[in-house]
Amino acid sequence: MRLAGLVVADTLTRCAEAVRPGITTLELDAIAEASIRDAGAIPSFLGYHGFPGSICVSVNEEIVHGIPGSRVLEEGDLVSIDCGAIISGWHGDAALSVGVGQISPELERLSNIAQAGLWAGIAASKPGATLGDVGAAVQATVEASGAGYGNVVDYVGHGIGTAMHMPPNVPNIGKAGKGPILQVGMAIAIEPMITLGTAESEVLADDWTVVTQDHKPAAHWEHTVAITQGGPWVLTAHDGGAARLGSNGQM
Repeated sequence: MRLAGLVVADTLTRCAEAVRPGITTLELDAIAEASIRDAGAIPSFLGYHGFPGSICVSVNEEIVHGIPGSRVLEEGDLVSIDCGAIISGWHGDAALSVGVGQISPELERLSNIAQAGLWAGIAASKPGATLGDVGAAVQATVEASGAGYGNVVDYVGHGIGTAMHMPPNVPNIGKAGKGPILQVGMAIAIEPMITLGTAESEVLADDWTVVTQDHKPAAHWEHTVAITQGGPWVLTAHDGGAARLGSNGQM
């Protein structure tokens, strides 16, 4: 899973570096597929329940599951890119949000809040903790950021391993001390989806793309995390999470 996670990390880095005004979401998908296959991995998303892309590319009001296509990115857009890869039957899954050119301080703050929520959830992912602790950490981070932000609850993180989506669900809300207990050897994908308005969503006619009901922007950040004796090991971060987690990062 670490090998698959590093492929995802490399691919997201390449996609983020390629984001610019004028590029299409389908061109980003081609960059991602080449990155994944050149590393000897298989795209997790391509063909998954019929999904036609190797990555999900969700722009502005699109929360998750955006289908790569002819949409041209414009200056000031906020783009979320979700990527999965398989090596020897094991999966890695992560997402990030990136601005196109110069974005507004409002959108930059939105993305930063989603990312901070992700890392708060990761830091709570220790042996003996509960999934409620993880969700509560995400929730507290978003709520501490002030009014006006929505925390999407209709879509959640998940267990991951020999399949991309496995039990248990990993919500971005929770009560500390409640829910399944995290044990050494488990792996979960934590993925806050935060909006600049309502958390209510709807699915477009393509049966994939999830958008905010009020059409305000959203940000999405995700990592695959292994629960180890020493704490969380972020399999989809190049440094295993050490820079953000300090001594809890497992290399």
